[in-house]
Amino acid sequence: MEFLNVKKQDSIAIVSINRPDAMNALSKDVLKEFCSLQEYFRKDLETRVIIFTGEGDNFSAGADLKEKAQLSSKLESWRNNFGKPAIKSILDIDQITIAAVNGYCLGGAACIASACDFRVASSKAILGYPEINLGINLNWLGLPLAVRLIGPAKAKKMVIGGENENAETLLTWGFYDEVCKPDELMEKALEMAHLYAAKSPIAAQMIKRSVNNLVYKNDESIMHMDYDQTLLTHETKDRKEAVTAFFEKRNPKFTGD
Repeated sequence: MEFLNVKKQDSIAIVSINRPDAMNALSKDVLKEFCSLQEYFRKDLETRVIIFTGEGDNFSAGADLKEKAQLSSKLESWRNNFGKPAIKSILDIDQITIAAVNGYCLGGAACIASACDFRVASSKAILGYPEINLGINLNWLGLPLAVRLIGPAKAKKMVIGGENENAETLLTWGFYDEVCKPDELMEKALEMAHLYAAKSPIAAQMIKRSVNNLVYKNDESIMHMDYDQTLLTHETKDRKEAVTAFFEKRNPKFTGD
């Protein structure tokens, strides 16, 4: 893969987003590689646990806004929506998955972290859903994933409020399973990985599959229109104002149009 580094240590694989110069932004090419992971690891009978992280200082700044700004039509945007398939690919991976969150983890990247089975974060990690500040709704199945981790009120606070939260707050809310010093992040993630890698893989994967079916089974039927809603918000004046304000590095002025 070009944008995802895959390194294997015995029964543990580490998958790193490799666009550090762009804060590991999730371009369509990065997302396409995420879409292929479930099938890639289905053929890998040696790997029992997968750790997701980002190269450099950040997990990921989320969707590549510069790339999205270049899409010329709603049809082109719809055809280039690899976000939800990428998240579903992570959810459907047989192996146990752990997100090791370093630095910024925003928008679609927060969806990736929430799709993993467990999350370990650096004490300097910052996570949030800035979509509303860009005039759009949260898609990529991110909303039900957030609700399940932190509950409806806090999910509304994060997704409607659009403010970033620090690691200690998210540990208290239940989004993270563990928070550690920045230089201990991979050590703690590997420690957790070794714990689950030592378990019977067939039993562990059966339990994971059953739990996911119990809690995620209806998400697609409820959220099947989330990207269509995003395409609708793309046509609003608020969306155009939000994108302009983002590149001009100022606060947007929303009018509700």
